Amino acid sequence: MKSFSFLPISTADAKILILGTMPGTKSLEMNQYYGHNQNNFWKFMFTIFNEDFSNDYETKKALLIKNKIAVWDVLQYCERIGSLDSAIKNEIANDFEAFLKQHSNIKTILFNGQKAAAFFKKYVHLNKTYHLLTLPSTSPANASKSFQSKLDEWSIISSL
Repeated sequence: MKSFSFLPISTADAKILILGTMPGTKSLEMNQYYGHNQNNFWKFMFTIFNEDFSNDYETKKALLIKNKIAVWDVLQYCERIGSLDSAIKNEIANDFEAFLKQHSNIKTILFNGQKAAAFFKKYVHLNKTYHLLTLPSTSPANASKSFQSKLDEWSIISSL
């Protein structure tokens, strides 16, 4: 199955960029970042910023924008059956040179999982230095750590 990533959630004043690998099947169906109800991404964001959780996608996006966080994916295209990053083939990366030029306040890039970091390292070569940090995947497929353990690591966002 051919998959294409979404446009980023961002504003020009974003300071942090969070990168996933590629939206999974459920997210693509819903046309929403982290759309699978068992993905912890949105639960983490609302908890970290002490906001009441909402299932409304516009509210979710507004939370990120309010906190100067941009969200995108490393890949703009891939072929994959299912949602596992390990099944990705024939991938093409997004244009980070252009994106980061338009978002000059971004100093920190966080990766939602090891695969996002690996694809970024493979395809993206930046001329500017950024603080790069790989966090545990928020995907339900990442069951090696508890919710609380992952949340503790993701909470670094509040200090950036």
